[in-house]
Amino acid sequence: MATPLDLDQLRTFIAVVDTGSFTRAAEEVFKTQSAVSMQVRRLEDRLGKELFERNGRSVKLTDDGARLLSYARRMLALSQETLTAFDEEHISGHVRIGLPDDYAERFLPEIMGRFVRTNPRVELQIACETTNSLVEHVEKGHLDVALVCPSKTHAWSEIVRREPLHFVTSACHTVHLEEVLPLAIGRADCVWRKQGIEALRQAGRQHRVLFTSWSATIVTSAVLAGLAISVLPECALRPGMRVLTEEEGFPRLNDAEIAVMRGKNTDTPVISALIEHIRESLRNLVPPTEETPLTRQLPETRLIRSQRLRPGMTAAGW
Repeated sequence: MATPLDLDQLRTFIAVVDTGSFTRAAEEVFKTQSAVSMQVRRLEDRLGKELFERNGRSVKLTDDGARLLSYARRMLALSQETLTAFDEEHISGHVRIGLPDDYAERFLPEIMGRFVRTNPRVELQIACETTNSLVEHVEKGHLDVALVCPSKTHAWSEIVRREPLHFVTSACHTVHLEEVLPLAIGRADCVWRKQGIEALRQAGRQHRVLFTSWSATIVTSAVLAGLAISVLPECALRPGMRVLTEEEGFPRLNDAEIAVMRGKNTDTPVISALIEHIRESLRNLVPPTEETPLTRQLPETRLIRSQRLRPGMTAAGW
């Protein structure tokens, strides 16, 4: 095992994982399908391990393949970081990005880490506000990029992630058993608030808004203190929260969507690079599991997913 691994083979391996097939991977890396198959086979021979389970046109990572994936991503990232460090003409400038604060805690570490390592000469200016404020800033040219809760009025936004939306309560309190449910939710124009209240109304559940805030910290604090229940997407779940079930009288909600908005007249290499990093970062984030604390990031993979936090499960910690 003294011969170094081939970075081009690792790049092809990652392309197969990310696209889910050898055919689409071939388009991604600009090779023929037979060349992609040959590179993967040579990598398997080099490691002495099968990396994929092949079943017709579909492919699935083996345990060894999943183990290699995180190493492969890190090796390619380090290679790119090294090249960038010696590239005097690399992308530079500044980008103004905005996102709600409940997205910031979950997504910013991955986005910033991935982007800054490969674009060290770019300055990121970050704003945390509500979706409506962010949309307004983008439309006025005050922001270049924004992560938002999409709506039909945001015609020039791109959906980059979907995840479950839940009614949640404290794992240590019984506020969800009260006859009139106290709610801690966003402001009146919040998409999650509207959906949650309408679902409770249709289910005949009495409720009252106890806390209103666009701040994720305030909403989650109210839930963890056992003062109220809330409506939160999977990315906003915290240790000590519990997802409420249909068996407990809480209706199922539609998935939450996360979109990226790009300002007009922002077709520049630096902004295009940031948006691509956002796509990749959100695509590769895995959800928290019952066994894994929400504060720890799981290894990246798109074919092998950890089990989502299901209704009735309690987030680890606290």
